[in-house]
Amino acid sequence: PSVLDSFALLSGQLNTLNKVLKHEKTPLLRNQVIIPLVLSPDRDEEIMRQTEGRVPVFSHEVVPDHLRTKPDPEVEEQEKQLITDAARISPDAAQKQIQSLNKMCSNLLEKISKEERESESGGLRQNKQTFNPADTNALVAAVAFGKGLSNRRPPGSGASVQSGQPGAGAIIAGASGMQQVPMAGAPAQQQPMLAGVQMAPAGQPGKV
Repeated sequence: PSVLDSFALLSGQLNTLNKVLKHEKTPLLRNQVIIPLVLSPDRDEEIMRQTEGRVPVFSHEVVPDHLRTKPDPEVEEQEKQLITDAARISPDAAQKQIQSLNKMCSNLLEKISKEERESESGGLRQNKQTFNPADTNALVAAVAFGKGLSNRRPPGSGASVQSGQPGAGAIIAGASGMQQVPMAGAPAQQQPMLAGVQMAPAGQPGKV
């Protein structure tokens, strides 16, 4: 019963308030001016909660902005100018301008979507692998360590030397000298040439 009594009291007060507001002698609220009664530079938690954290204080700096009912004079003049210019345009011309603007916007949206698709496809092409890691590793191992290369030489590669190349005889002589090893007690006529330098007989000091 107490709840019903309170509800009936609130309902009667709301009905009375509505009748007062709807009365023809009651002025419109939009024509009334709100005057701040209390201004404080301190932080107000209630205002913070009501404004969702946008207005921390209700001071003389923020009151003119938050209680303003008209725009700035410059903005008001620009708005009047735009309204005047819009009134001068005929409905047919306005419809043509609207169609042209919609066409430009649709073309711009198509270009933007095309650029996005091309960028996505380009990114996919760049991420695609264009080489075989196994072949690359095999090539690096062959160049650096000789892995997988054959030790056999083609026949006649060491015997045939063109006579037109300078120093070919000396290279062959040096190569043959490296293959021959001087033995102790060998005759002096058979001492080999090592890279163009005659080797001294065994037991004798060498001379370069």
